[in-house]
Amino acid sequence: MRILPVATIAGLALMTAACGGSDKPAAAPAASETADAAAPPAPAPVPAPAPEPVPATPPAEAAPAATTVSYGALTGDAAKGEKLFGQCKACHVAEAGKNRVGPSLYAVVGRKSGTVVGFNYSKANKESGVTWNEDVLFTYLEAPQAFMPGTRMAFGGLKAPQDRADVIAYLKTKA
Repeated sequence: MRILPVATIAGLALMTAACGGSDKPAAAPAASETADAAAPPAPAPVPAPAPEPVPATPPAEAAPAATTVSYGALTGDAAKGEKLFGQCKACHVAEAGKNRVGPSLYAVVGRKSGTVVGFNYSKANKESGVTWNEDVLFTYLEAPQAFMPGTRMAFGGLKAPQDRADVIAYLKTKA
């Protein structure tokens, strides 16, 4: 048994009382407790990210990117084209020598723009230098004003590529 000086015993008693402990002296910490107290605390483990939830139903497919369809990739149907040409009849006919608000479209496929005798074309149409082949008509009929700025043709265009191919197939029968 070891005997401590009175001052040490009194100090321990005061320290224990001040810390709310009992009046018994605290046991000396074990060597491993002292090493743990000196080391910084280990970082808390970082939780792994939660897996993304799997939808109950598959997501809708994204709209396909706009693709350019060429006239050559389509087969026109002249019978369907004749029905669609009904929209054009307010301004055009497909008979030789007859003009309306627009020029006759008789033999238009292969004709140079602005050359129908007796029709007063816009400057844009007369000076375009365009020859109305199938590919040019296909592009023109989609958006006439965009194709030929300054044209007087007020038609908004045929947006569906197949409709344009069908109208061209019909016009090819009128020559």
